[in-house]
Amino acid sequence: MLGMCRGRRKFLAASLALFFIPALTWLYLSVGSFQVKPLPLSPLEAQSSTTLGGAVDRHALELRVRAVEEENRALRRELSRPPRSPSARLQNAGHHGNQSRTHSEEGTGENEGQKAGTAGNNSDCVQQPVVDKCETIHVAIVCAGYNASRDVVTLVKSVLFHRRNPLHFHFITDSIAQQILSSLFHTWMVPAVSVDFYDADELKSEVSWIPNKHYSGIYGLMKLVLTKTLPSDLQRVIVLDTDITFATDIAELWAVFHKFKGQQVLGLVENQSDWYLGNLWKNHRPWPALGRGFNTGVILLLLDRLRKLRWEQMWRLTAERELMSMLSTSLADQDIFNAVIKQNPFLVHQLPCFWNVQLSDHTRSEKCYKDVSDLKVIHWNSPKKLRVKNKHVEFFRNLYLTFLEYDGNLLRRELFGCPSETDHNSENLQKTLSELDEDDPCYEFRRERFTVHRTHLYFLHYEHEPSPDNTDVTLVAQLSMDRLQMLEAICKHWEGPISLALYLSDAEAQQFLRYAQGSEVLMSRGNVGYHIVYKEGQFYPVNLLRNVAMRHVNTPYMFLSDIDFLPMYGLYEYLRKSVVQLDMANAKKALVVPAFETLRYRLSYPKSKAELLSQLDMGTLFTFRYHVWTKGHAPTNFAKWRTATTPYRVQWESDFEPYVMVRRDSPEYDRRFVGFGWNKVAHIMELDAQEYEFVVLPNAYMIHMPHAPSFDITKFRSNKQYRVCLKTLKEEFQQNMSRRYGFAALKYMTAENNS
Repeated sequence: MLGMCRGRRKFLAASLALFFIPALTWLYLSVGSFQVKPLPLSPLEAQSSTTLGGAVDRHALELRVRAVEEENRALRRELSRPPRSPSARLQNAGHHGNQSRTHSEEGTGENEGQKAGTAGNNSDCVQQPVVDKCETIHVAIVCAGYNASRDVVTLVKSVLFHRRNPLHFHFITDSIAQQILSSLFHTWMVPAVSVDFYDADELKSEVSWIPNKHYSGIYGLMKLVLTKTLPSDLQRVIVLDTDITFATDIAELWAVFHKFKGQQVLGLVENQSDWYLGNLWKNHRPWPALGRGFNTGVILLLLDRLRKLRWEQMWRLTAERELMSMLSTSLADQDIFNAVIKQNPFLVHQLPCFWNVQLSDHTRSEKCYKDVSDLKVIHWNSPKKLRVKNKHVEFFRNLYLTFLEYDGNLLRRELFGCPSETDHNSENLQKTLSELDEDDPCYEFRRERFTVHRTHLYFLHYEHEPSPDNTDVTLVAQLSMDRLQMLEAICKHWEGPISLALYLSDAEAQQFLRYAQGSEVLMSRGNVGYHIVYKEGQFYPVNLLRNVAMRHVNTPYMFLSDIDFLPMYGLYEYLRKSVVQLDMANAKKALVVPAFETLRYRLSYPKSKAELLSQLDMGTLFTFRYHVWTKGHAPTNFAKWRTATTPYRVQWESDFEPYVMVRRDSPEYDRRFVGFGWNKVAHIMELDAQEYEFVVLPNAYMIHMPHAPSFDITKFRSNKQYRVCLKTLKEEFQQNMSRRYGFAALKYMTAENNS
């Protein structure tokens, strides 16, 4: 309010000056024309005085008129400008004032627009330096583990949503996060985005000597070594925590580097809690800091200057000295950064607090904004994350959820006018797609084969070490949201490792996460790998999903199943014994698990082969698809299986599609088959062409549970063109088989013609 009053008084004074100065000038000139002549002392003096005085007076008047006109023009220019905010005045005062003032004066976040009230945070009143249109913005993020990899995606989405510049992400990761994020960015294929990874395990020795109580562990200290880790020719970088959400273009933050003065090398926002004031509880003893200290969730680093200042030596000496009395850090790297700044306050350039609105409990974050337009960066720096207490938390949570569930495929936007590095994968993809005939009735089927689906591996924590006897088996399956209810039942039936590919949208992925985290059965299992393949296109990419699940099996063998089948109790151990019994390690064999089905949603699952045969005779169970697709499983020879006590070999026949256990190095599924039809048949044909031997297990079985028909089978049944295209793709596959396997593949053509 005080700033507004001052602004009004200034405007009024300027207006009055603009009105009165011309009037006074006119009056002065008018009066000047009526000269009062002094009495001459002598005739000669009077004559010379009249001549010279008139010339001098006219010249002086002309100079004065020009000066007044210049003042008028200056006033008009001043009044034509938008009124400067109090923040700008304070900012200039801060730059030209005494930099040695105490932090208690500037540490409240009241510089750069905060002493005059929250309205001073409005960036519209402050002219930001312009970032070149095609200038690359560098961002460094430390990320380790499964959960952090999931969190960082939301941060990246918020940055990509607002950005207008090329981006280069520098990820300091453990092996888990690198596998997840490298696959994600490779399949995301966002234009003008580069990604580099740095092995955090190689950096552990640099910081492992520092005891740390913070939940981030050793990775919470790695921002200290970025000057040593990042490329030596990289001059500046924005460093972000994974729990950050951007509400503006990151280029605005990048532009702040131009405001650094003197020896300033760190851009930080003041800590918005009372932690470093040491008054949170009795005997609370934080690390030393200037006033309230600074939060390191958002850091601007001038790397080249830091290296010249010997940053490595600076922070190490400070940490060693403080640890003698503090014994450990409580807030990881933040404690050490603040201790260094306490000793060297000239290093820091304080950022306005809207660049790091900290949503932990009991913070002063509400002083950082008055309106939505004031928000720049939101920091969920409480262990409670979205459950933090803040009177505006619903607004912040909704903003976060917007990016959490936002379709990442929509962020594949070109930056027009900016040359980007050649992406050979993207170029090859575009070339392949351009060769397809868009007038082909089956164009969409053919195009789907080459679609690159964004993939997030290990969406939840995964931990499984294969057994040392090399007999371990992983169940492989794929599913969409409508089969989610099968997961708990499968986990109860199969105690071994599972690799699942889930076809979901971004919003559905979050629904799945909530479902899994609310399930005691799923949360008790660490050996289930969930791999999210994000939706794109009009077909269900069933074989791509199977391939994704297969590629991330870490056991020697895999059981290729479907999500709507429940394996018999004990099948995991039975298959492991069969590996040894049938010498799977030294032979190309596919072990067939006979498939049955029930039409009952509630089934008393048979606990033995004898019980299954009894239900088969009673009509509770049936051999799988006997009434609609007999050929699919007829070669299993169920009549023989009823009495078999030892494994027996069967021959491949046309349309055979059993569920099998094979070695991990077996061929993948053919991606041209999408939706319904021929997706498993083609794979079994491939196994036969590679001379796999099909062996039926006498005491193994699986049962298909009833469910509503899938969307794809409905399209197959109702759409004639769908069936025509499927037949075309099948014929092309058989021709490819003939070219790849020669004479041996002729039987597939013959068998098809005879069927």
